[in-house]
Amino acid sequence: MEQEGMLVQSIYYGRIGSEATERLLERFGHDGSFLLRDSETVQGAYCLCVRKAPFVHTYRLEHSSDGWCLLSSEVRLQSFRSLETLIESYRSSTTSDVRIAPLRDPLDKTQLQYISSGQEFAYMEI
Repeated sequence: MEQEGMLVQSIYYGRIGSEATERLLERFGHDGSFLLRDSETVQGAYCLCVRKAPFVHTYRLEHSSDGWCLLSSEVRLQSFRSLETLIESYRSSTTSDVRIAPLRDPLDKTQLQYISSGQEFAYMEI
């Protein structure tokens, strides 16, 4: 993750589960808010999670010899050299091979503080 740009580093939440992801996006996000987390089922893959009420949509991102790609119904789509490039491409809607929930606002983890005693996150103004 260190080789990725600031956007990916700010939205990468690591090994949080799908339920915690949904709670975060429901509590602190709005339509178009998104974050990146580790896949719970595929080692080395990530999940791009996007809130589009009333749901949180999850898209698997996998790496191959061609680069990073978003899987849609288990079909590999266009590949990108980095996660940052992939996310920015879908964010600016320059990729037309698949329709995903709009990526409007990254849910920046530096705006949240993990409160370990309560197993909760809290919004922090900077």
